[in-house]
Amino acid sequence: MATIDIDTVRKEFENDEEGTIVAVDDVDLTIQDGEFLVLVGPSGCGKTTTLRTIAGLEDVTSGEIYFDETEVSGKRARDRDVAMVFQNYALYPHMNVRQNIGFGLKLSSEMSSAEIRQKVDQVAEMLGISDLLHKKPKELSGGQQQRVALGRAIIREPEVFLMDEPLSNLDAKLRAQMRTELQELQHDLDVTTVYVTHDQTEAMAMGDRIAIMNDGVLQQVGSAEEVYRSPTNEFVADFIGSPSINLLTAEVDGSTLRGPGGFRHTLEDDSWVDGYDEVRVGIRPEDLRLTDGEGTDAEVSVVEPMGNENFLYMTLADIELTARIASALRPSPGQTVTLEFDEDALYLFDPRTGDALKTKTDETDVEVGQYAPEGGR
Repeated sequence: MATIDIDTVRKEFENDEEGTIVAVDDVDLTIQDGEFLVLVGPSGCGKTTTLRTIAGLEDVTSGEIYFDETEVSGKRARDRDVAMVFQNYALYPHMNVRQNIGFGLKLSSEMSSAEIRQKVDQVAEMLGISDLLHKKPKELSGGQQQRVALGRAIIREPEVFLMDEPLSNLDAKLRAQMRTELQELQHDLDVTTVYVTHDQTEAMAMGDRIAIMNDGVLQQVGSAEEVYRSPTNEFVADFIGSPSINLLTAEVDGSTLRGPGGFRHTLEDDSWVDGYDEVRVGIRPEDLRLTDGEGTDAEVSVVEPMGNENFLYMTLADIELTARIASALRPSPGQTVTLEFDEDALYLFDPRTGDALKTKTDETDVEVGQYAPEGGR
C-alpha cells in the first residue's frame, strides 16, 4: 500500500496541427493509503493521462509524483510496483486462465512453479473463478474475463491498483454487479486504488472520494455527497447527478430573480447576489415539485416511468427542465404544470467564472481540493 502525492503535475503533448496540447494542467492531489479514489470527467478531460503518469506509462512534463514520499516520476512503470487493469482486459489468447493469472509472477519473481500455482488457486478462489482455470479467454464471458484481468493484478500484491474504465465493456446488470465486487475486493485487500471512468454514476457509487476533471484541470475532490450537494462550480454541478441539474440564467432585480418563460423567485436572503446583475440558477430534478399554487409554469414534453418514480421532462421558453416526481403523478404531454422549489435547494453560480455562490450546504465545511483557476475554462 502507498500514499500517492501528485505535486503540480503537468503533461503536454505536441501536435503538428494544434501545437502544444495541455492534457494535464498542474494537478495537485493526494491519494491516501488504502483509499479508493475515482477520477471522473468527460472524454478528453485528462483523467486517463493522469492515470498513465502515475503508472509511469507517460512522462510528466513538469511536477513530481511520490509514493510514500519517494519520488517515482523518473522511474519506469515496472519499477513502480503498480498493477493496471484496462478496459480491454489484455488477456493472452493462447494461455488458459491459470497461465494468464500467474504469468506476471513467472516473469517478475523467483517463486517456484508450485508456489505460483498455489497463489493462483488462492486468487481464483477469491474471485470465484476456480472452475475456469483450464479455459482460454475466448471461452469466457465479459465478466469472467474481467475477473481474470483482476486476478492477474491482485496476484502481484502491488502497492497501487490503477484501473482504466475496466467495466465499460460489460452490460448494465453485470456492470452493477462488478461494481459491488470491486468495492468489496478493494476493501478486503486495502490497496490504494485509482479508478478512471467517464460514468459519474459509477464514480458516485464506488469512490471513497471523487476527483472531477475538465480540460486537464482538477475541479473538485470530495465524497459523493460533498460534490453533489456542494459543487465548487457550475461544471461540477452539471456533470454530477443523473438526471442533470436544471440550469438557467436569471436577471437580478433587487431580491428577485427573473428568468425565461416567466421564471420568478424572490430570495429570502439576497446577500448571495450582491453586486450581480444576473446569475446562473440551478435546481436539482428531485427538488422541483408540482403545485396547485403559485410557481413557474412549464409545458410537459415527455413523462418517463421508472417504476418507483417518474422523470418529467418539460420546456420553459427555450430551456429544458427535468423533475423527479412520484410514480402516481403522470401529467400528459402538452399539459402545462406549475413548479415550485424551496430556497434551501437553490444553487447560484457566477455567470462569468461559473464559481458557486450558493449551494445546498454552504454552512458545512467540505473538502474541495483544487478549484479551477479564476475565470473558468
